[in-house]
Amino acid sequence: MHKTITCKELCATLIYAPKLKHSYIQVKHDSSIIIKTPYRQEKYAIEFFHEKESWIRKQLHKNSLHKPLHVNLEDEVLLFGEIYSIDSDEAHYLRKKLQRLQIANKTKVLSAYDNFYTHTAKEYLPQRVDSFAQIMQLEYKTLKFRKMKSRWGSCSSEKVITLNTQLIKVHKELIDYVIVHELAHLVHMNHSKDFHDLVAKYLPHAKALRKKLKNISLSL
Repeated sequence: MHKTITCKELCATLIYAPKLKHSYIQVKHDSSIIIKTPYRQEKYAIEFFHEKESWIRKQLHKNSLHKPLHVNLEDEVLLFGEIYSIDSDEAHYLRKKLQRLQIANKTKVLSAYDNFYTHTAKEYLPQRVDSFAQIMQLEYKTLKFRKMKSRWGSCSSEKVITLNTQLIKVHKELIDYVIVHELAHLVHMNHSKDFHDLVAKYLPHAKALRKKLKNISLSL
């Protein structure tokens, strides 16, 4: 038996599950709320819903932090943490490519977006890396770009810095954090106190930026 119950403006799906020993609440990634209970009386579920309201709101807030920004393919593009229309100057490179595609072919459209982010990353990121490298008085050997699923950037012992092309989607202050973070690995190939102190020397709010970046999904 499924039923919808409310708590203020929150709505939950109530599921009667007689084999359960206790009631429990689940907040899904899509922010839907599920309440399962062995009790047939709806009043118990409503009371339970109200008791857990604060916890539910915390989970919904966490979901909102990790929820990637979505853009409408063919109409919008995510760049530097903002959504732009592809009619904007920032997206002229992408717009020209999309005009040459069969829009119905989603694979080609997604490929065009990836090419756009790679193109923009190669235009914007090198100047930022060189700027911070000069400020920090550090030298790297090679700068590479790649779409990565598990990290924003990396720095090898051979002084090769690799940056995720998807980095171009986040706010510029977070891009700078990743760049300084990877440059600092030229000195400390670890995450020791000395490493974090070096990053903070050039980005005083590094801790807050690191926290912000952790709350952003790489699949955005």
